[in-house]
Amino acid sequence: MGVNQPLGDNIVITSLDKLVNWTRKSSIWPMTFGLACCAIEMMAAGASSHDLDRFGIIFRASPRQSDCIIIAGTVTKKMLPVIKTVYEQMPEPKWVIAMGACACSGGIFDTYSVVQGIDEALPVDVYIPGCPPRPEALLYGILKLQDKIMQERNSFGAAFGLGERVSAV
Repeated sequence: MGVNQPLGDNIVITSLDKLVNWTRKSSIWPMTFGLACCAIEMMAAGASSHDLDRFGIIFRASPRQSDCIIIAGTVTKKMLPVIKTVYEQMPEPKWVIAMGACACSGGIFDTYSVVQGIDEALPVDVYIPGCPPRPEALLYGILKLQDKIMQERNSFGAAFGLGERVSAV
C-alpha cells in the first residue's frame, strides 16, 4: 500500500445497483407454468444437455420462491385467473417470459376461449416466439432477461421504499 496503490490489490469499487443487479441476474428462479407443448421444450432446457443450472437458474414450484414466471403454452380464459393469482403471490422484483406463439399472441387458436397473448393480463418482459420454440430459444430469452435486469436502476433503493425501480427502455 503505497502512493501508487492507495486501495490495495484486493479492492473492487462498483455501484450498489450493479452489485444488486448482478446477484439478481445470476440467480433467476423461474416459476414454471407449462400449459401445453411448449412445456416439453422448457423441461428440455432444464435437462442436462442445455443445463440452465450453470446460469444460476433453478426451477421452483412455489411462487413465493420465484422471481420470474415462464408462461409456456396456450393460455385459456379459464386458466387466466389462476395465472394472475400465481403472479400476484410472487415477491418483487418479478419478471415474465412468454414462451411460444400461443403465449405471445394466441397462436393458431383465434377462438373465444383462448387469450390472445398473455400481455393482456401480465406485463411481459421477454417474448420467445416459435411453435414450439427450441430449448436454445428459451436459453437465449433468459440471457436477454439477464441483460434487461443489468440495465435497471434504483433496484436496491426500491426494495426499501426509496423511489421506484427504473427499467431499461
